[in-house]
Amino acid sequence: MAGPRDPAERCSCRNTDCVERPLRRLFQGLASGVAACPWPFVLVPLLLSGGLGAGFVFLPQLQANDIEGQFTPTWGPAKAERDFVRRHFPTNDSERFSAPRLPTEGAYAALIAVATNGTSILEPAAWAEVLRLNAAVHDAEYERLCARTADGCASPNPLLPRRGDEEPPAPESLRFPVNDSVFLGTALGGVETDGGRVRTARALKLVYYLREDGPEAQDSRQWLESFLQDISFKLAELRLGSIQVSYFTSLSRQQEFEGNTKSVIPLFSITYFLTISFAIISCLR
Repeated sequence: MAGPRDPAERCSCRNTDCVERPLRRLFQGLASGVAACPWPFVLVPLLLSGGLGAGFVFLPQLQANDIEGQFTPTWGPAKAERDFVRRHFPTNDSERFSAPRLPTEGAYAALIAVATNGTSILEPAAWAEVLRLNAAVHDAEYERLCARTADGCASPNPLLPRRGDEEPPAPESLRFPVNDSVFLGTALGGVETDGGRVRTARALKLVYYLREDGPEAQDSRQWLESFLQDISFKLAELRLGSIQVSYFTSLSRQQEFEGNTKSVIPLFSITYFLTISFAIISCLR
């Protein structure tokens, strides 16, 4: 039978060593066991870490980098309302496309052409380059995947003429922001008016919508990825002098997010390495 407990080991207001002493004995025994038989304590952690770390092989299939999924509530009211709109106001991108009916921002590539040297985008030289730019985007693959209306591919800008007509619209014939029941507030930029009629306009926006409600949705995504890779070369080949072009797609934000993630991961690795090294060196004292 164990003898009576030493009063020095009892916890009291004057003796707070009752917790530290048994822990010290426990770790002393553990250290003796490690010193007597070190190999299990070296090999088991390595094997366990390797086995658990093998799951990273499946990371590419399981990773989720979608901005909406990462930064919005899973069961948020906005998502439920969007699903309600999709059920009751379905879209038809292959026959009757309408941008205002989209429950999302859609699948699109947007180009903004800005006239250089303070000129107007509606002047003949700048307008001719806008038409060349528009023709460069309309490749065969885009014609197959574009969101369509009864007249063909949805027009990227309400001011673009039918094919074969290369004359720019006369500024004095345009009213701003509404012209013949067509809203031009998102079609023209840097507009100067005189009595409600357009005098000059510095910029013009072209938005090329693609289908995303059918089997072509994945092909549309691939076309947008190719567009982002090739647009710089196309702009260089066009040798545009009267306009400057900026571009953006519905994938640009997601790609920037993924690019930032890849650039930050190496910094995290360095930070963890320095932190663990500092902790080990501090404990060596």
